[in-house]
Parts: sequence; structure tokens; C-alpha cells
Amino acid sequence: MGIEPGDVVVDVGAGEGALTVHLLRAGARVIAVDRHPRRLEVLRSRFEGLPVTVVNADVTRLRWPRQPFRVVANPPYAVTTTLLRQLVSPHNRLLSADLVLQRRVVRQILDGRAAAARRNRRDFVVQRGLTVPRTAFRPPPRVDSAVLVIRRR
Repeated sequence: MGIEPGDVVVDVGAGEGALTVHLLRAGARVIAVDRHPRRLEVLRSRFEGLPVTVVNADVTRLRWPRQPFRVVANPPYAVTTTLLRQLVSPHNRLLSADLVLQRRVVRQILDGRAAAARRNRRDFVVQRGLTVPRTAFRPPPRVDSAVLVIRRR
């Protein structure tokens, strides 16, 4: 299920907009979330006049859109548990999420060893997507990553 023109997509941990650029090319209306002042300035300047709303927020205080939305994100690894708990909450309108997470964490979720794996499985399908090697990042993290794919049933 790809991004369609007009989709509302939340980019958590948007950084300087590496994913945001691709979401815009797909026609999405992007909500770029970050909490670091310098990156927020870069986002506002880079995407001025485009359908991007820059939000200064920590994921623990983020207000999710009221309309149906998607998430495409490379969030800070430290917020993984909180983010997953919020995304699969029955109180939001999440349609899908594609999250770049630590490969080990994705494996634990799919094996059912992580608490996030046991939440709302009746409402969501959870799968593994592509592997993302650490060399794909600047600076490279100490671990490899993988995409966790979440789709509402």
C-alpha cells in the first residue's frame, strides 16, 4: 500500500527532511515532527510554501491527526516502545506505518517477544520490510536496521 496524493503522512524524527522529500514527491501532505531547534529551522526553511507542517514535539507529547493518517519514519530508536504503543492505540486513525527500527527490535516484535507485538493484533497486521544496513546512515549507527510494516486490517 503506497502513499497516494493527498494522504496525510507523519514523519516522526524528520531530521533535515530526507524522508519528507520523497513523501512530498508522492503527493503527501506531510507532518514533519522533530524536537531539535536546529533541525526544525532547517525543515521550516527547506519546505517553506510546500504542504509540510513542521511540529516541534517529543513523541511522548505528540497529538496525532484526527483524520486517517500514515506514518513513514526513521524515529530515534529510544522512542520505539512509546511510538509503537501510540500507533496501535485504538484511539487513533492510523492506516499504516513504515518504521525504520533496530533490526533486533523488529525481530523481537515479530517473534512476539516485545510488548508492542501483543497490542491490538486483531486490528493490525505487522510484518518485516526491507533490511537497512548501518552504512545507509550518516553517521552510521552501531546496529543494522529493518523496516517494520504495520497495516490496519
